[in-house]
Formats: sequence, structure tokens, C-alpha cells
Amino acid sequence: MRPRGRREPVVGDLRGLRLDARAGPPGERPPVRPATRPQRWIIALAVAAALAATAALLRDPLAERMWPEARVHALTDDAAAALAHGHLSAPDGSGARELYEAARAIDPDQLAPRAGLARVADAALAQASASVDAGRFADAHAHLRLARELSIPRERADAVAGRLRGREATLAGLDGLVLQAESARAAGRLHGDDSAALPLYARVLALDPGRADALRGRDDALAALLQQARTDLRQGDLQAAATGIAAARGYDPGHVDLPDTEARLTEELDALRRRAAVDLAGGRIDAAVATWRRLQQFDPDDAGARDGLQQAAAALARQAQRQGADFRFAEADAILARARALAPDAAAVASAQSALERARQRHAQLQASSARPDRADRVPGLLRQAAEAEARGDLLTPPGDSAYDRLRAAQAIAPRDANVQRAVARLLPSARACFERQLSANDLARARRCLDAREALGESASAMTGDRRRLAQRWLAIGDERLGAGQLDAASAALASARAIDPRAPGIEEFQRRLRVASRG
Repeated sequence: MRPRGRREPVVGDLRGLRLDARAGPPGERPPVRPATRPQRWIIALAVAAALAATAALLRDPLAERMWPEARVHALTDDAAAALAHGHLSAPDGSGARELYEAARAIDPDQLAPRAGLARVADAALAQASASVDAGRFADAHAHLRLARELSIPRERADAVAGRLRGREATLAGLDGLVLQAESARAAGRLHGDDSAALPLYARVLALDPGRADALRGRDDALAALLQQARTDLRQGDLQAAATGIAAARGYDPGHVDLPDTEARLTEELDALRRRAAVDLAGGRIDAAVATWRRLQQFDPDDAGARDGLQQAAAALARQAQRQGADFRFAEADAILARARALAPDAAAVASAQSALERARQRHAQLQASSARPDRADRVPGLLRQAAEAEARGDLLTPPGDSAYDRLRAAQAIAPRDANVQRAVARLLPSARACFERQLSANDLARARRCLDAREALGESASAMTGDRRRLAQRWLAIGDERLGAGQLDAASAALASARAIDPRAPGIEEFQRRLRVASRG
């Protein structure tokens, strides 16, 4: 126990002492000189730099690969920060809404992004209410729209919307707007710009939904607009009629004249569809295509027109395939180009392209074999080697020695040889079994090669449709797993593989939307 008041020396107390190695007893090692203040600062800065580097490492894509949920958590944190600053939505993806949606797209089962979007809706409604009180009506409309889009309870949104209408009505001068609308209606300017009758009536009724003179005026203007649409239908101007009907539906979907006018338009469109089908059946492909293009002018998403163009592309592809079988390659290329312009992703177009390439190969090989008749002697040997490779299980590999390669070589020399044709027919079931085997093993790349072999061996596109869809669905499932792990590049590659195999596979568009939302974050 040390005496009271005695102060033990510490390292810091030695700063003022002279440390001399010669001062100690003989044989004693000199004391270690303590770190000076600058040295300690250097050490502290090194440690801080190491910590900063570690923090940066944890936020880069490496961390996302090591911890799949890291990206979701990072997006959620950024969204919470944007929400705290009142930055609710932004086109560049930096708003709280977009960040929460990106997190939810990566992992739809996470609860935090969903709860965050509910908080964004509450904040948007609060900002809408504050904007109403401040007279900033445009801001109030924008915030109210955001709150509704995020599924705020309807009664809460309606309460704020009612206050907004009341404040706008007080300041708008509704009598003057009604007079302007009446004048525009009398002049025949029913819709098309903000000074036309129907937009003016809509402004009045948005502020005062029960105003009788505005309701009567709107009804009369819509009746005149639909009467003009029926006149356009009789004159064959379907585009003008469709535009007028769509405008009327937007102002009042319950107008008494609307159902009859829409029925007349539907009859005209059905007549066009029937005409196009008759033209296609009669081989008048250009006429059918022109009609379907006309239908798409009314509705770019018209499923009947889209399917009709696919059918026209398939008909052209069959023509190109027949021309190729007769070795008329210039005509085949021209027809196939027309088919590709109509439906570039159609399976029939891809099948015709493959058939055309095979026809070119056969033509070249036939010419070569006619110049060298001794090559026909190789056919029996190639068939024997193909059978031996098939027995070994070497259906597609190794390259050059597989059953497929040996059989293709025999087919190139003697495509019409009965033995060659029988061997092709025998190998096709093996190619189908190969596809099923590789698909069961989840080796999707080899399954695709088996599918390509089936096509090269002459299996029809229609017979392969179901298997193409199954393979594309497998790629989508892999893409979903990669997206959930935050691996956006791998998810995008899986989507590209699925689209290349079957561009119309169910789920492709939805997965692409999720991937796009996740990439914005």
C-alpha cells in the first residue's frame, strides 16, 4: 500500500526526463521510448481510415452479394431519410416512394417497405391539407393524388378533397366559367383544349358537383359530341368517331347516348376484323395486314389485331420456308423480311429462319456432293458412327463426334437418302429425352442445346411451343431468385434468356417491371 499523497510515475510523466542508455547499471537494457504525440495521431488516423474503408466496403456490391438483404435495408434507410426531409416522390427515383418501391420489388415479403409506403401516404395527405390551408391548390392536388395512389383510406382523402373544392370554388368565380362554357358550346367548340365547353364544365363541376346549369350544359354538349361521332361512323371516319367517343366517356361514362354509339363503333370494328380474317384465309396477306394496322390505330393494345399480325407473319414465314425448300433464296429472304417486320419475336419466323439456313446448307452440300460423287460412300460410315455415339449417350457432345454431328454430316451429303431420313427420325426422340433430362437436372444451358437440336432435326415449331415455355419459366424462376438476392445483373441476364426462348411466356412483362423498379433504386 502506497503512502497517502505519494504520486506514482506514469508514462506521461517521463516526457520531461532525459532518457540516456548510459545512465543504467551495466548490462541493463535501455528503456523503450514511449510514442510521441505526433506518432499517436498518425496511429489514430490510420485506424480511422481503416474503419472508413470497412464502412465503404459494406455498402458496395460486394456486401450485397455477401448479404442479400443489404440492398433492401440500404434502400429502406435512404427512403426513411427522404421521408424525414419531406422528399416524398421524384421522377429521378430519389423520393421516398420510389425508394420504398424499389426495396419492395427486390423482396416483396419484406414488411418495412410496405409500412414505409403507408407512412409516405400519410405524409402526402398531411402536405395536401397544409397546401389547401395555404392556398397552394396545385400542390394540394399533387399531394392528394400521391396519397390516393398509395391507397390512403378513401374517407380521409375525400375529406381533404372536399375542403380543396370549397376553397377553389370560393376563388374561381364559377358564374363566369359557366358563361364561357355556354359560349363555347354555342360555337361548336365542344372539346380539344381548355377553353372548349366540356373542359370548362368539368372545372365547374369539380368545384361544385351539384351545380344544375353546369350539369345541363355538359349533358347537351355530350349529346352533340356523340351525334357527331355517329355521323363520322356513317361516313367511314372511324378514327374521328373513336376519338369523340373516348372523349365523351372521359367526361361522363354514364351518358344516355354513349352505349348506343359505342355499340355502333364495336360493330364497325368487328366488321374490320372479319374482313381481315377473310383476306388472310384467301391469301391476301397485304390487305389483311393493312386492316389490322388500321385497328391498331384505334387501340394499340388490341389483342385481335396483334394476334392477326402474328398469323400474317406465320403465313409469310411458311411461304419463305417453301421458297427455301425449292432453293429460291432471294425470294425466301424477301418474304421472311416482311414476316420479321410484322412479328420479329414470333416462333414461326425463327423456325423459318432456321429452316432457310438448313436449306442453304443442303444446297451447298448437294452441289459439293455432285462435284465429288465419292463422298456418298461416307454415308454408311457416318450413320454407323452416329448410332455408336447415340448408344454411348453422346447425343450432342463432344463436338464433331456426337451422334447429332455425325448425322448432320450424313444429312448434308445425302439429304434424301432413306437411311439418313430414318436415322433422323430415330434420333429425334433421343433429343426430346435429352431436353427432359437436362431440364430435370436444372441444367438450362444444355436443355437449350437439346431444344436447338430438335429444331435442327426438323421438329415443328408448334410441337416445341410447350417446351419452350417451360424452359423460359425456369429462367424466370432463376431471375426471381437473383432479384431477391439483389443481384440485378444476373436477374437481367436470366430475363434475357427467358425472352430469347419464348418472348410471350407468362410473367415476362411483370418480372421486367419489377426489375426496372429495383434498378431505379
